[in-house]
Amino acid sequence: MPTVIANNVTLHYNTFGTGKETLLFSHGYLMNNTMFQGQIDAFKDKFRCIAFDHRGHGKSEVPQSGYELDNLVTDAISLIEKLALGPVHFIGMSTGGFVGMRIAIRRPDLLKSLVLMDTSAEEESKKSLKKNKLLLWIVKNLGWFPVKNQVMSILFHNTFLKDTSRQDEVNKWKNIVTSQSIKGMELFGHGIFSRDSILSKLSNIKVPTAVMVGEQDAATPPHYNKRIADTIPNAQYFSIQDAGHSAAIEKPYEVTLAMKTFYTHMGLI
Repeated sequence: MPTVIANNVTLHYNTFGTGKETLLFSHGYLMNNTMFQGQIDAFKDKFRCIAFDHRGHGKSEVPQSGYELDNLVTDAISLIEKLALGPVHFIGMSTGGFVGMRIAIRRPDLLKSLVLMDTSAEEESKKSLKKNKLLLWIVKNLGWFPVKNQVMSILFHNTFLKDTSRQDEVNKWKNIVTSQSIKGMELFGHGIFSRDSILSKLSNIKVPTAVMVGEQDAATPPHYNKRIADTIPNAQYFSIQDAGHSAAIEKPYEVTLAMKTFYTHMGLI
């Protein structure tokens, strides 16, 4: 199991392909690095693809502290430097997007391009913050069972959840979510939900950027993503129909096609 000690935490990662250009995938809250398998399978013949688990998630370490968003950014920066990846093409979904935007502002030298999926550059709304804190309290004190269906409906749209041909996938992700460390999810959740807005700073991002969002995203609705695309200079915007917050899983072909369009425009493929 490949791991690296980055920013004093052990992070698990997987590598696919051996291309000269590196795609680095950063997953969302409650997920793990396998959420990008559809995209990795499509790109691994041309790129080196690396996907890692954030602290507290998947097979990475669950430390007792360090879940503030700025520190998660430092985790990713340290991983890039420790693995000597050089400037990468960063792909971030939700929390991964929070991280990617902040790397682009703090350390633009580490990026060649940025793909942002189902994310936000703004602080958590008061309504969402109240709801999320309640969910965290329930999970901490009662476990996943009382809220697992509610959490799944935040992460995925009904088009995916109710598809009878995809119930094995639905159950797989339900098991992944509910097997995450409760301690890690509590600390991580409080860290990312207390984030500040960086919307006003996005005009400083100079790397080529694509923004993709499921049109039915309940967690970070399209208007949040559209504001990102409107603020980052020359950003491309892609709406993924009939998809929710986890468009990369729900509509892997459509998300991959959007990425191919973006990378073709850059001259990478």
